[in-house]
Amino acid sequence: EGVGESSVRALAKLEQVLPSRLQRRVGALHAYTVPLLRAPGGPGVEPGVLTELAAVCRDAERLRFVYRDHAGNESRRRVEPHRLVCTECRWYLVAWDLDRAGWRTFRADRITPRPPHGPRFTPREGPAGDLAAYVSEGLSTRVYPDRAVLRLLVPLEEAAGRISPSDGTLAAESADSCLLTTGATSLDVLVIHILLLGLEFEVVEGDGVQEGLRAAHGLLGRALERGERKGERNADAFPESE
Repeated sequence: EGVGESSVRALAKLEQVLPSRLQRRVGALHAYTVPLLRAPGGPGVEPGVLTELAAVCRDAERLRFVYRDHAGNESRRRVEPHRLVCTECRWYLVAWDLDRAGWRTFRADRITPRPPHGPRFTPREGPAGDLAAYVSEGLSTRVYPDRAVLRLLVPLEEAAGRISPSDGTLAAESADSCLLTTGATSLDVLVIHILLLGLEFEVVEGDGVQEGLRAAHGLLGRALERGERKGERNADAFPESE
């Protein structure tokens, strides 16, 4: 349930002993998958759906499917499939949406293929050279109205160990710092998201982020002061006995 990226590599090794018909399908799944790693968990995808999506990517055949959005609403889609991008918890299909005339990213667990597929098409140049980064940016930044760029005062390797692709996209800057591009549904949520990272940082870009952090600083500071005053009153009321 939900074949992981490491399992895809294992499947590729089995190609040598599989019958030619199955060998071709497994080869498509391996060749048309881009790894994007993150924490495990999430909904599984039927292996038959994955191999069907990989096959239409490989054969450059138009794909028809029913897509269910986050609210459960269904729509019929026609796309030119490009690549599957896999994480350790979800699979995504990057495709050119024929009816919306633009690149779209679809969660594979929400796709129900509606064959027959076709006709064949001439593959377009992808939306980005690094598809894993493209999907990561879409999940963590492009979909959100409030965004920010932060300079994290830690090496890229340390930040990557604590920040998943769905939290933002990372870029190296120096040996001791890196840049994080991230977003959220509102400024308040973005400020909380930044604080929960637990890393030293500076705000490079982000309308209102500095003001939001200042407001949070004041709120937390006043709460600490009240707590300290209460502690002092308690100490006066119950002095330690000698």
